[in-house]
Amino acid sequence: MSNETRSGLDVRAVADWGRKVTANIESVIIGKRPVIEITLVALLADGHILLQDVPGVGKTMLARALARSIGGDFKRVQFTPDLLPNDVIGISIYNQKSGEFEFHPGPVFSTILLGDEINRATPRTQSALLEAMAERQVSVDGKSRPLPRPFLVMATQNPIEYEGTFPLPEAQLDRFMLKLQIGYPDPADERKMVRSQQLRHPIESLPTVSSPEELIHFQDTIGQVHLDDSLLDYIIKLVSATRSHRELSLGASPRSTLALTRCAQARAALSGRDYVLPDDIKIMAVPVMSHRLIVKSESILRGRQAEFIVAELLNTVPVPVEGPAR
Repeated sequence: MSNETRSGLDVRAVADWGRKVTANIESVIIGKRPVIEITLVALLADGHILLQDVPGVGKTMLARALARSIGGDFKRVQFTPDLLPNDVIGISIYNQKSGEFEFHPGPVFSTILLGDEINRATPRTQSALLEAMAERQVSVDGKSRPLPRPFLVMATQNPIEYEGTFPLPEAQLDRFMLKLQIGYPDPADERKMVRSQQLRHPIESLPTVSSPEELIHFQDTIGQVHLDDSLLDYIIKLVSATRSHRELSLGASPRSTLALTRCAQARAALSGRDYVLPDDIKIMAVPVMSHRLIVKSESILRGRQAEFIVAELLNTVPVPVEGPAR
């Protein structure tokens, strides 16, 4: 295996970058390396993340640590029922001195945007993020304004509280490249966390270990990671299997095929490889596909969840036996 593809992607540099950023974030988010690594997959694949978890497990700290590690801007929006779209994307205000309208950008113009409790906002405000997430631009007063690069939305929602919430529509869920849960720490990690914060929070002294320019270069070249035709067929079969599954009323979209492909390539590069293995696909399948599926009500009553169904498909859809052609 070569460290650099013919068109210039240095997978060794990507792997070094991943280890460096992971170690940096681990000084703040203790004992959650798999979560951090998948977060970096989404960042490298230029996708957005839905964090569905209970309060207090470190969702905000993860977003802040990620932004600081890569030298990017971090902005946070607390989604509430009275939040308006202009509060997110910005607004044009008339300047009496110049006689012209001046655009005042909203928090969406940042590197890492944390949308806290996104399901508490009205559908109108939730939809304000659709264009930003899908097209990396916002339209205000008939004018399209490009967002800076890199750009990542990390949205949180509480899976327990449903009162006063507005469930995310399927179109918006589909814009999230993957869904993650951080989960509670184990006792040993929780002990380390308490000790590390006795004097001050480690986020306050977290250094910057990368740059937005470095990340953009990796994002622009990650598609050069080799994906064998047999593995592409495997991805398509996995996605297609959800569309005819008897327990699902909505299967995965073509966007999920693209997302799973991109995430598999990103994970391969972070592992120091310039080619995708079946394990790259299998590890990313649940976080990429599960939130895009709608389980039938009768299956939900039996305790069935989308994550279980995707895991079962991974055991039933045949994996290509031949390795990637090099």
